[in-house]
Amino acid sequence: MRLEPLYRLTFYYPEGWFVELEGDRGVESEHFFIAEGRCEGRVAGRFRGANHPHRRTDATYVPDFRGVIETDDGATIMVDLRGYGRAYPEPRRQVVAFCTHLASEDRYRWLNDVVCAICGEVQERRDDRVEIVLDVAELIWEPLAPPARDA
Repeated sequence: MRLEPLYRLTFYYPEGWFVELEGDRGVESEHFFIAEGRCEGRVAGRFRGANHPHRRTDATYVPDFRGVIETDDGATIMVDLRGYGRAYPEPRRQVVAFCTHLASEDRYRWLNDVVCAICGEVQERRDDRVEIVLDVAELIWEPLAPPARDA
């Protein structure tokens, strides 16, 4: 297999809410964020979404992210993202994830059976706004090597 760059997604959360629960094993929380941003690359356009992540007691976020890309050429692409938002290293926390897409426009239907790998980070800007930057790459299937034969 190999990875082929697809797009860079940069977004922020203009609104968000959370509930924390403390117990014998630590503090965990549920969050709900509204996301706004943009994709640039082979897929380019406006991004909007909602993330309902769980924060574990080890401070790792587990996203449950659904969004939509309104492409610059007028198509609509749905996005479903899962993975981990790691609490380290400060201040640029790591994101490792995967996503799938769904599109009805002929020019983007090829995305409907593509699995994408994601690597990114949380970045604090000078204006105190936090942005999430994700590089999304198409995972390309390649034939497996034949099994080694015993001599």
